Amino acid sequence: MNQLLNTDQIDQYVKEGAVLIKGKFDSEWIEKLRKGITKDFKNPSPRFVRHTKDNNAPGYYEDFWTWDLFDEFKDFVYNSPTSQLASELMNAEQVNLVMDNWFLREAGSKSGAPFHHDISYFDFEGSMCVLWLPLEPVPKEEAIAWIKGSHLWNKLYIRTRFQEGHPNDGVAGIVNGKSYDITPNILENKDDYEFLHWDLDIGDCVFFDIRTLHGSLSQSIPKNDIHRYTLRMAKEGSRIEYRGDWAQAERAIMESNGYQNGDDLSGKMFPTLYQRV
Repeated sequence: MNQLLNTDQIDQYVKEGAVLIKGKFDSEWIEKLRKGITKDFKNPSPRFVRHTKDNNAPGYYEDFWTWDLFDEFKDFVYNSPTSQLASELMNAEQVNLVMDNWFLREAGSKSGAPFHHDISYFDFEGSMCVLWLPLEPVPKEEAIAWIKGSHLWNKLYIRTRFQEGHPNDGVAGIVNGKSYDITPNILENKDDYEFLHWDLDIGDCVFFDIRTLHGSLSQSIPKNDIHRYTLRMAKEGSRIEYRGDWAQAERAIMESNGYQNGDDLSGKMFPTLYQRV
């Protein structure tokens, strides 16, 4: 199979924690994902959430673990270039799906993404990457920004809620034998960090390490509805590792499907998407 990425792109992902990849998803994939989100919004999973508190205000929504509920998502997960891209970036012999997830911000929504890293949100451990795929063109001023090199800080941060006010799900300290900090106030100390953020056209995406801190740099309010689709994927050897009480709801879903602490990220909930030949 032909290589999809060049050495510079792979090196940037490894060293900086995020990389822009242009033009790997044609318009058919983009429209398919938009259709899937529309269907999901009308018939959501039990995990669907509206982050905007005011029900009369334009909303900020998400749903996750929906890839097996809608054919559009399942087709993308199994048949798009995503898993091969992930394999090349992580130098993985095998890539397993960890979780899909989509976001919808309605025109006029004041809600946005806090700075956070995905590794501490769920009971997962290992080498994992995330696809961030906008379904409309995005100027960098309105895109998510990634903090260069933050995946190498060897730190864990308490989960931050996406709800307005972005409350933390706990306090700094030792949880299940690991030290967790509160995410630093990035927005009030921007000069202390180097950010990675780009203009994205249709078909462009960003891949980032699951430990890279990222979030919204600006408080821009969208004039039109915006849609984002994400996938978390794991390299061989990744596993379930119980974290704090904040992950209990997601943990219960895994346990109801027969998974326990220490199990590999494989099987029914975490299917293999790619194996290097």
